[in-house]
This record gives sequence, C-alpha cells and structure tokens, in this order.
Amino acid sequence: MKKTSPSIDTWLKEAKQDPRAAQCGMFLTHNGVVRETARARVREGDESAAAVTGMHFSYDEEKVNAAIEKAYEMEGIYYIKVWLNEGELVVGDDIMFVLIGGDIRPHVVDALQALVGTIKNECVVEQEKTA
Repeated sequence: MKKTSPSIDTWLKEAKQDPRAAQCGMFLTHNGVVRETARARVREGDESAAAVTGMHFSYDEEKVNAAIEKAYEMEGIYYIKVWLNEGELVVGDDIMFVLIGGDIRPHVVDALQALVGTIKNECVVEQEKTA
C-alpha cells in the first residue's frame, strides 16, 4: 500500500537534534520519483520503450537495513535516514527519500551515491507499468 511521503524539513530538524549532529558539516538528500521515461530508454537508449504510467514497488527491509549499516561504516558518516514507498505508484509519486549527514562533502556525496546505488540494485523491486 502506497505510503505518505515524509517531510524533508522535519527530517533535517530531527537530524540536527541528533547527538551526532555536531560532527556533521553537511546533510545531503536524495528524492527518487516515478518518471514517465522507461528505464530501458534512459539506461539502454531503447527509443522504442513505451512511456511509463506507474510502477509496482517493493523492498526487502533486512537488505535495506544492512545497506544502511554498511554506509555507516564509511569514513565521516554520522547520520542516515531512509524512507521507501511501496505498492502501486504513479508518475510523480515519491519512491524513496535518503538523508545522509557527515563531516565533509566528499564523504557525504560518496556515501549517498553508494547507499542509493545499493538500495536500487540490491534491495528493491521496481516493475514499470505502461499504457
């Protein structure tokens, strides 16, 4: 069942109240959204791929938690929060939010890229739907 998206403003306020916040010089967010352009078109250049009208989205919570723990092992990372939607989504719906806080920009950028990549490649199932 589709979930209500969180407030990034609220997330940032909570993050800045966390005991580890004093070690964070940067917070970076990712907001994945269902897009109309098919994965085959943007990733593989398949111009014949039909437009997407939505997707069925699910995830393995244990794998996501393991990915978060692994991201905490990266240098300079002190705060992580992840939200994943689920169920039947339509174009424009939020798929995921990720917030990472760390000491310096290169560490936070690397951690965000690694965590989102792991979630997308190993923890979720996205089944695109077309008209």
